[in-house]
Amino acid sequence: MPPLLIVKLGDYTPVLAARPGDFESWISAGLGDVPVRVVDPRCGEALPAACEVAAVVVTGSPSMVTDREAWSEATARWLARRVAEGVPVLGICYGHQLLAHALGGEAAWHPKGMEIGTVSVRKSAAAWDDPLFADLPEVFPAHVVHSQTARRLPPGAECLASSDFEPHHAFRVGEAAWGVQFHPEFDAVAMKSYIAQLSGALRKGGADPDQLAAAVTETHAATSVLRRFARFVAERAAQRQDAAAPAPQP
Repeated sequence: MPPLLIVKLGDYTPVLAARPGDFESWISAGLGDVPVRVVDPRCGEALPAACEVAAVVVTGSPSMVTDREAWSEATARWLARRVAEGVPVLGICYGHQLLAHALGGEAAWHPKGMEIGTVSVRKSAAAWDDPLFADLPEVFPAHVVHSQTARRLPPGAECLASSDFEPHHAFRVGEAAWGVQFHPEFDAVAMKSYIAQLSGALRKGGADPDQLAAAVTETHAATSVLRRFARFVAERAAQRQDAAAPAPQP
């Protein structure tokens, strides 16, 4: 099986030095024992053809989709082609918003501002039959930090999860393309570090960073989405290989 591609669109900030690694290494660890390739379009690295990858995970980013940066728009066009070709895709945070934008939805500033910390995410009715979400609890904790949102989902998309703040915490388009606004690759250390980094802005906005940090917990169900995606990719590849195998001769 070709490697699973991680499209790196952002970097962790210095305050996260307490947790070794970066978005791509955290995602890779969450996926499990699968071959991984990392490409960073921001540096001019070329995104591969569909035949070169088994699936795609798109990372978060401190950038904003609405800035329409050249590397972001090029990645959006590339994502639309991969989804049309049936390549499994998982977009995380910025990747979630970019996927919505790429497929005809809309990314925009969230009208309520920033959502940050460990929040309760609720599954929708559609999630009970979804390959990644079916076995998750009806309500589960997840780590979030975002100021923009997939305000309008792509045509034909199904919303899979929401929070009291965010109506589109997860969606699926077709059989194999998902976006999740929450961060399945974060642990409690990463989440608390983001709260610490943004504590000044949070206080100015009327939030209590100490209270937010105290409420941070581990998010095993949310984290399992990465492993579930890797399993989906492996099973899909095996099915396609079986379908392509020549019939046994009599």
